[in-house]
Amino acid sequence: MYIPDLTHWKVVRQVMQDLNFPATEESTSYGTPAFKVKKKLLLRLKEDGETIMIHSDDRDVWLENDPDVFFFTEHYRNYPAVLVRLKKIGKKKLRVLIMECWKEIAPSKLLEQWKLK
Repeated sequence: MYIPDLTHWKVVRQVMQDLNFPATEESTSYGTPAFKVKKKLLLRLKEDGETIMIHSDDRDVWLENDPDVFFFTEHYRNYPAVLVRLKKIGKKKLRVLIMECWKEIAPSKLLEQWKLK
């Protein structure tokens, strides 16, 4: 059984706790830690323990703005996802990324609940 280094995941978890999204819970995906919105995958830690995969309809924007942080592999070419090098992203940028990506997959009712907080 694979046990990833969770050093970087702790930062992701803290950002998620700070954002306090409704109906969003920590889970697992492919044996690694993940966060899901109403059971839909938002992000997950990759097996290297240093990269996350996050749902993103705007992958090209992230890639263009900061190719040192954001990338994708052939596996994700046809998926709305971007890979993030956690060692190279600051907490503030990670927060913005997660917030934008969460808003893409959250149902409108959850968006309203979160805005009211």
